[in-house]
Amino acid sequence: MSSYAHAKRFPAAKNVRPETVDRSACADWSAYAKAYDLMSDNNPAYQALLEDFAAFLATIEPPKRIYDIGGGTGNYTEIAARAFPDAEIHFVEPDAGMRGAAQSKLAAYDRIKYDTVALESFDAKDTADLIVCVHALYAMPDQKQRLADLRRLLRPGGLLYLVDLGRPLNVADWRKYLFMNIKSKNGLPSALQIFWHGREVAKQNKAIFAAQKTGAYWTHTEEEITAAVTEAGFEILRQESVYRGYSDLLVCRAKP
Repeated sequence: MSSYAHAKRFPAAKNVRPETVDRSACADWSAYAKAYDLMSDNNPAYQALLEDFAAFLATIEPPKRIYDIGGGTGNYTEIAARAFPDAEIHFVEPDAGMRGAAQSKLAAYDRIKYDTVALESFDAKDTADLIVCVHALYAMPDQKQRLADLRRLLRPGGLLYLVDLGRPLNVADWRKYLFMNIKSKNGLPSALQIFWHGREVAKQNKAIFAAQKTGAYWTHTEEEITAAVTEAGFEILRQESVYRGYSDLLVCRAKP
């Protein structure tokens, strides 16, 4: 595990209201989407998250309604659609590039509905039995209110599968980790080729780090996200540090 991942967080800016944070220098998610799956497919830490999610789904009662909030390129929605083919799934993703990649990937599943809005604008008619929110919350404005939105969208007793990037993103550390893994698995020429085609990911990860430094993106310790989730009305059933120590995984139940 990277020692850098143990950095607690960036100090919070004092007396800064969420609406005053400059979000103009944040990541370009549509640009990110072009190479996101290429690098994710070659990232053992990311694959471990997908495997954990699939294992989690195998332990729960089949949900009738699932919301994937900030669904990205659709990897978690695809796992959920395979596990629960009769479930109504709402894929909620405001970025056109990410959503387009997901729709191509998920074309074979006819029970997925696509919502083009951000979480704060998602006005669901019904509450969900399961909400999935992976590596999305940190990039949203006003995380306290967004967690309250997640609680609002879940029925009492419903489940939240939450993974959030909490620690500063060390791009050099990730580049080394990914390159060594790809080189070990596929050889040097393949590693160089994958890194060339995936160079946009490194560029956008630098933008994420810069946004973390300015406070546009949320950084938090394990203790801070525990407190925020609990305050929002969730009971934490399971919590652990994942993604090489950079992220927190929480499985939660909505309190009545």
